[in-house]
Amino acid sequence: MDVTFTGEIFYWRGPSPFYFVAVPEDESTDIQATSTSVSYGWGMIPVTAHIGSTEWTTALFPKDGKYYLPLKDAIRKAESLEEGRTITPTLHIAL
Repeated sequence: MDVTFTGEIFYWRGPSPFYFVAVPEDESTDIQATSTSVSYGWGMIPVTAHIGSTEWTTALFPKDGKYYLPLKDAIRKAESLEEGRTITPTLHIAL
């Protein structure tokens, strides 16, 4: 399953500060439908993500009915991504 969406990068100051982009509600609903067959615990969904020419493996974080794509420093630096920028990632979920 491939999912492409557009969202804004934001900083979350929680216990583990990190940058994320929220998967929109409709796409999150589609991803949720796969969760019983692909989740490895706590509702995390493993994905291969693509932004620009950068590809990496990560897991989507579930929260409040949506999923959130974490953006490591290495990814943000490779693609010159900053907080507040709108991006269009593509996610591949192996079913």
